[in-house]
Amino acid sequence: MYLEAYAPILVFLMIALGLAVAPLVLNRLLAPYRPDPHKNSPYECGFDAFSEARMPFDIRFYLVAILFIIFDLETAFLFPWGVSLKSIGGLGFGAMMLFLLILVVGFLYEWKKGALEWE
Repeated sequence: MYLEAYAPILVFLMIALGLAVAPLVLNRLLAPYRPDPHKNSPYECGFDAFSEARMPFDIRFYLVAILFIIFDLETAFLFPWGVSLKSIGGLGFGAMMLFLLILVVGFLYEWKKGALEWE
């Protein structure tokens, strides 16, 4: 008796599973499979591999990636703030201005230290 309430959820899960698996199965059945040495070879950014994968890597790539992630995630906070600005009032506005001030100070610090310079 109580399990009848869960029937729509089970149907939804079955449809979702079918929609997820169907393209994979259709691709395997309908797509041509012609392996080629060039297709199966490893490459780096479109070039042939020139050394092993565990080679030393310049730390500046990691630094730029981390800085991008930090600023990207912090700017993602602006969207919900902008949507709810009317309901949060002046206190919410002030809190976001403080947040943006800290963000700008961090950006200026990174700029001053040369973290964004590429030699």
